[in-house]
Amino acid sequence: MTKHTYISNLIHCNMVRATSWLLLAGFVLSSCRSSDHGELVGVKDRPRWYPSEPYGMVFIRQGSFNMGNADQDVPYAQISPTKTVSVPAFWMDQTEITNNEYRQFVEWVRDSILRYRLAENEDVPGYEFISPETSRRPTFLDEYMENNYPDSMKRSLNWEPRLIWDPRKYPSEEYTQIIESMYLPPEERFMGERIIDARQLNYVFFWINKQKAAQKSNRVLFDFYDDDNDGKKFSYRDYIKETKEESDRSSFFEQSVINVYPDTLCWIHDFAYSFNEHMHDDYFYHPAYDDYPVVGITWKQARAFCNWRTKYRNDYLVSIGEPKEKEFRLPTEAEWEYAARGGINNMTYPWGGPYAINSSGCYLANFKPMRGNLTADGGFYPVKVTAYNPNGFNLFNMAGNVAEWTSTAFDAASYYYVSDISPDFQYNASDRDDETLKRKVIRGGSWKDVAYYLQVSTRDFEYQDTAKSYVGFRCVQSFLGRDLKDF
Repeated sequence: MTKHTYISNLIHCNMVRATSWLLLAGFVLSSCRSSDHGELVGVKDRPRWYPSEPYGMVFIRQGSFNMGNADQDVPYAQISPTKTVSVPAFWMDQTEITNNEYRQFVEWVRDSILRYRLAENEDVPGYEFISPETSRRPTFLDEYMENNYPDSMKRSLNWEPRLIWDPRKYPSEEYTQIIESMYLPPEERFMGERIIDARQLNYVFFWINKQKAAQKSNRVLFDFYDDDNDGKKFSYRDYIKETKEESDRSSFFEQSVINVYPDTLCWIHDFAYSFNEHMHDDYFYHPAYDDYPVVGITWKQARAFCNWRTKYRNDYLVSIGEPKEKEFRLPTEAEWEYAARGGINNMTYPWGGPYAINSSGCYLANFKPMRGNLTADGGFYPVKVTAYNPNGFNLFNMAGNVAEWTSTAFDAASYYYVSDISPDFQYNASDRDDETLKRKVIRGGSWKDVAYYLQVSTRDFEYQDTAKSYVGFRCVQSFLGRDLKDF
């Protein structure tokens, strides 16, 4: 190879290499630019989402129906006139919430309280709060949170270490002292039995009062040019919340503290001159009743359960990098009646017929037939949540067994003024409100009710702070989209 040839080849190789770098740079630059050609194409790289069926729930498609009486108004109450309404699609629990499902909530509250006490007491190693300062590789955000966030936002419970409930295996004196504070004090123990103090099982939860936030007078006020010289470009009217003179977004945050343990004494309180002590002793506690509907639950406790169920599910989804799901909640009265009808309009009972028995003379629900023969239908007290056949939407016990809480406040005249678009009437009564404002709609009738209360159009109520041995609940979740067929 001559010197001239070597130089020519070297120049050629350098030109090829330079061209390659230019092409690569051009590709990088072009990839940094938008590829939408200046057109309106929406935001790209949005997460893909497909609806997943919540465990234990069934899909209730959107639809319209005639809400209210489809037959004679026997007591002439005139509180459920016929009204054509429409409801969007939603998910609904196939059965009433069982004792064992509610016990999962109770034990989560119990465990969270113990973990908090162990973390707060720094003498028990291994149960410390998770916070930015305990992170092995703190990020810039961790450092910012450590310096600017309140303790409640920068620390969380550590759920990894196992709690030790066996007294023979308590790891230390400090651990023993803390865990024993969860039990009844010695002077309150009947025959010395160690029992968790249910009075301590209190659940704190928060929600946004969207009804208050939606009021025109409570909307944000923009001040783009800071005409009032307060250094802010937006504000709210004062005293949206009574305790806050200067309002902000947190003025719409609400907080509740609820004791979550069921009122087992309701079995004795509800029925005078009746022996039901054995139900008080065992119904929520004994595994024989695990698959029976939970009772002795107030409306407030049912709502707290829905809040916890939402948090429990979404915490898991966030931990695996998945989008959050819609909240679990109590059904509205309209959703409950639509689901109870099972896709059949203008009928009396969830099974579609006008009678409480089938052609073979068998009763179709757990209620009080005839003049009080509780055993004629095969039950007595509540029965298992999957007893009797489901309705057209594959929902069990939408009539009988236990009546069910709805989210709707009770007003005898509400059918005359609520919307025909997903109708609902909400009123979050405080303890100071009149008793009539604390009424919440219950539906479906129960094991101690006559057939009239099992009809899909029959309305009844209980007070939001009362617990009954014949009232339970089930949850719903709004469907994201129009219909499952769209995905």
